[in-house]
Amino acid sequence: MNFGPLPTVDVASVPADGLVLDVRENDEWAAGHVEGALHIPMSDFVGRFGELTEAVEDGRRVHVMCRVGGRSAQVTQYLVQQGIDAVNIDGGMLAWDGAGRPMVTDSGSPAFVA
Repeated sequence: MNFGPLPTVDVASVPADGLVLDVRENDEWAAGHVEGALHIPMSDFVGRFGELTEAVEDGRRVHVMCRVGGRSAQVTQYLVQQGIDAVNIDGGMLAWDGAGRPMVTDSGSPAFVA
């Protein structure tokens, strides 16, 4: 079943108040992430899907992020199939960092892309 091309945006198109879903693993998240992002590792995604559906009850768009865009593309495809307005962030955290978009850590140490 083909749902057409995967909806994708570049990092510059992600609004500052947009909902970012980070599907990287815990060690990657700890190194640096988008402030306010929802973190659900791809490996936990099916079991924690309810956290995402609660976050998008208002119908807002989900911007899905991983390190370079492969895992997030798979999750975006799944979300679109569930009828959720989701887009893949092209280039992932590497592109985000490269564009100078802000990143934070929970520990307060300097953020980087692991």
